[in-house]
Amino acid sequence: MSSEAISNAAYKREVERLREQGIVGRSGRLRELFDFLAERGPEADSASQAEIAQEVFGQVETDADDATVRVCVHRLRKKLEDHYAAKPPAPGDIQLDLPAGVYALRVVAEEAAPSAALSTPEQPITARPPNRVVMAFALLAVIAAFAAGFLLNRENAPPTNAIWDRLLESDRPVLVVLGDYYLFGEIDPIYPEDGRLIRDFQVNSPEDLLRMQEADPDRYGNAEDVGLNYLPFQTAYALQSIAPLLQGSGKEVRIIAASELTSNQLNSHDVVYVGLLSAMGLLEEITFANSSVRIGDSYDDLIDKESGERWMSDEARRLASPAFYRDYAYVARFSAPGGAMVTVVASERVTGLRGVGPIVASGELDGSLRDHAGGEGFEALYQVTGQQGADLSNRLIWSRERD
Repeated sequence: MSSEAISNAAYKREVERLREQGIVGRSGRLRELFDFLAERGPEADSASQAEIAQEVFGQVETDADDATVRVCVHRLRKKLEDHYAAKPPAPGDIQLDLPAGVYALRVVAEEAAPSAALSTPEQPITARPPNRVVMAFALLAVIAAFAAGFLLNRENAPPTNAIWDRLLESDRPVLVVLGDYYLFGEIDPIYPEDGRLIRDFQVNSPEDLLRMQEADPDRYGNAEDVGLNYLPFQTAYALQSIAPLLQGSGKEVRIIAASELTSNQLNSHDVVYVGLLSAMGLLEEITFANSSVRIGDSYDDLIDKESGERWMSDEARRLASPAFYRDYAYVARFSAPGGAMVTVVASERVTGLRGVGPIVASGELDGSLRDHAGGEGFEALYQVTGQQGADLSNRLIWSRERD
């Protein structure tokens, strides 16, 4: 068999592999563009924008410089680069490339694969993010190191209370899960400096973004996964109080973001969630499935499932003024599917999160919470009063048993 035949066979296998793994989606514009270019083969001349616009998007009349084509080609190129950066081809295998300025797929030998050399899964090739996001990543590293320092210094471990006793008696390792937010970008391939980062509560992962691009291409057509997550810095206040409680246990403790948590980890670890109610990710549904309350649509309120009573934070409306405002913090412990013991320390807004940390770490709990926390499962609600970002006082609204 000729080398050309072998090369064509390898090309077809790689095309099918990318399709089967859903790298370019199961349907939608990216998949149609990929299929069009794949069928032309690795030796084909570069297609024109007008040809792609007509054959892929059904645009019979189009300008020579078509923005839709440029954007979709840019997105497809980025998908291929990110895939091979995360999973470089094995020796002897090939990868497919969509070179800049060329509207055709090309075969790249493994030893010459540029994307594997230029990026890693932890550092994808993207436009440089704004400083506030870089600061959020730096803060995550600082929090992790800060907590790890506490965990290694066991001599000064404070006494624990009934919230934590069962967790510390468990023989499972612990995942401290920090609530974070997935961000995606809208980047103009011609003027990338005009791009922006977006937080959309419908989009909490790269997989969610891909689904939304396929379901609503007009709205999400220019969206791109840029490998960024945002961590509210107020999480550090609560973690500062909680981390020392775990240090004397001798347990294995690891810190991850909520966006990294998988269902499989609930089969092998206990979990401590610290963060905002709106950043729980996978844990949101698990936490409130058997709770007596549910989260409101805005994530700024908790609603009693039976009575309809509502506890809503007014921090967002009053934070900039000298007026007092109320925020609410939710604390719970329960067993999740898979056997994980889950402890939740969360709040509607950041004042509650900052105020609840010392409460759950205190050696003395309020009477009803102390009684319920000693049982199999419990949940409690605190009101935290704040003023211009400072938490001033707190009181226990209720505590209850839960499954």
